[in-house]
Amino acid sequence: MKNKKVIVPIIIILGVLLIDQILKIWVKTHMTIGEEIHIFGDRVMLKFVENPGMAFGMEFGGNWGKLALSIFRILAVGGLIWYLVVLIKKKSNLFIISCISLIIAGAAGNLIDCAFYGLMFNESYGQLAQLFPDGGGYAGFLAGNVVDMFYCPIIRWGTPPDESIFFRPIFNVADSAITISVFLMIIFYKKLLPKEEKTQPTEDKAE
Repeated sequence: MKNKKVIVPIIIILGVLLIDQILKIWVKTHMTIGEEIHIFGDRVMLKFVENPGMAFGMEFGGNWGKLALSIFRILAVGGLIWYLVVLIKKKSNLFIISCISLIIAGAAGNLIDCAFYGLMFNESYGQLAQLFPDGGGYAGFLAGNVVDMFYCPIIRWGTPPDESIFFRPIFNVADSAITISVFLMIIFYKKLLPKEEKTQPTEDKAE
């Protein structure tokens, strides 16, 4: 397909954003903070938390850190979109175009939460949040929290209260898109290397 390298990144970005936002809005309006829905016992579940900072529940420097992180996300998404356009114009490998598209979708998904969720929803502590509540949202522009919900403590050992759990972070679709992209680029890094031009050795011919 002639425009494949344009259509594929658009599908990836819009698809990831749509899935990410639909799930976040559902969780926000159907679950309260800390509530769990067990999918496969205690190993795979939805657990609603709000992350005021970075991916996988990490925090960064309070309110000023949140603002700085949101601005950084805006700059990062803009820079990545510019880079993606450059890759498409250069007709780069579809693999790297797809990976960068996943990162853009993930970064943009969490940016939407930070930028607009504080305006769109009220608090989720002890109640189901309402979309566009009459009393206004719980925070201002760029001050919202990221909605996380996937909790997969697959490996456990010991017994409470001394139980140990492998992989405690709670994450979302946007985080997953970024992580998958990074893993793919590490595993298949050779696809990212520019192809060496085949040059034929030239020999001086005796006249």
